Amino acid sequence: MNIYEKLKELNLEIPAAPPKGGVYAPCQEFGNNLVYISGCGPVIGGEGISGKLGNEFTTEEGKTFSRNAMLNVLAVLQDKIGDLNRIKRAVKILTFVASEDTFYEQPAVANGGSELLLQLLGQENVPARSAIGVNVLPGNIPVETEAIFEIE
Repeated sequence: MNIYEKLKELNLEIPAAPPKGGVYAPCQEFGNNLVYISGCGPVIGGEGISGKLGNEFTTEEGKTFSRNAMLNVLAVLQDKIGDLNRIKRAVKILTFVASEDTFYEQPAVANGGSELLLQLLGQENVPARSAIGVNVLPGNIPVETEAIFEIE
């Protein structure tokens, strides 16, 4: 089954790629069919989201933000490679979680993006991952995710 059919089953769609927030490339191809996607936040076609996990937002809300950040990552990748069915596997993701000092559930928040990749690519293609708690992210967004994919 292809990724777009799986997204439809999940009642999700790839949004328009988010605009750049500075002087950088949203996506770079390197090595042997590898693609690096710069950090993407959770905003999809609407008003900004601002605040921290453990204060303004719950872990469950954070998981949704992480899933939406991954949808934005996939949007950037789609713009670069044209067809997400060219993904061979997700290699690595890094999720930053803006959180209060007493919030320790960064891995649970990052599961939102990881679970989306699991549903789209299968268990054998789930990436290596880090989930990092930070004091603040650009624009006071609660979650940001970057990724590396191998493409065919």
